[in-house]
Amino acid sequence: MESKTGTLYLVPTPVGNLEDITLRALRILKEVDLILAEDTRTSSVLLKHFEISVPMASHHKFNEHSASERVVEKLRAGANVALISDAGTPGISDPGFFLVREAVAAGIRVETLPGPTAFVPALVSSGISCDRFCFEGFLPVKKGRRTLLTTLATEPRTMIIYESPYRLAKTLDELCGYFGPERKCSVAREISKKFEEHYRGTLREVADHYAAVPPKGEIVIIVEGYDEPKKKHQHLSSQEE
Repeated sequence: MESKTGTLYLVPTPVGNLEDITLRALRILKEVDLILAEDTRTSSVLLKHFEISVPMASHHKFNEHSASERVVEKLRAGANVALISDAGTPGISDPGFFLVREAVAAGIRVETLPGPTAFVPALVSSGISCDRFCFEGFLPVKKGRRTLLTTLATEPRTMIIYESPYRLAKTLDELCGYFGPERKCSVAREISKKFEEHYRGTLREVADHYAAVPPKGEIVIIVEGYDEPKKKHQHLSSQEE
């Protein structure tokens, strides 16, 4: 008789308001045998709030390679495991990809629940086109940063960038230099929390604002894509004049 393998569940958790968690997410977290958390201290607040007493283990960027092998063995033995991050959907600028890859390679069922992620409300609230967009996550701090920014300067899709509040003003100033100061921009801060804020304008206006008012909390930058046809039209109009 074949032994039944378990399921790996990727469970999004609220990025702010705890009421954003889904009923299905709560059910899964109560039913699994083990919850893998990016930071067990952070996640224990969420689990305690919803009276979830399932055992937890740490699974973060510093141990995910070594821990994944043990987790896959548990899944093979029939255990059901949920992976959560501190906030949002696992794998989106958070640990998760490596474990999912190993589970898929081992023939383990992987089930991802829909739910919170910071960039979607930031994008939809920005007032900038969301028909086509690219998610860049956190930009490289040093190596490869110039090359990437040079490439993104002509990216036609709306761009989504995560940033630390401590580097926000500097990054916006850099974007002015690479993209031009008149490009439309929106910065979303503290999504779904008490002090949620959206500051919109040109890159220059937004950069100057945050240079004068240092931000706090989680940051999502939305930047308008490069409009080549518009640039060509402006160039031809100036020639005609």
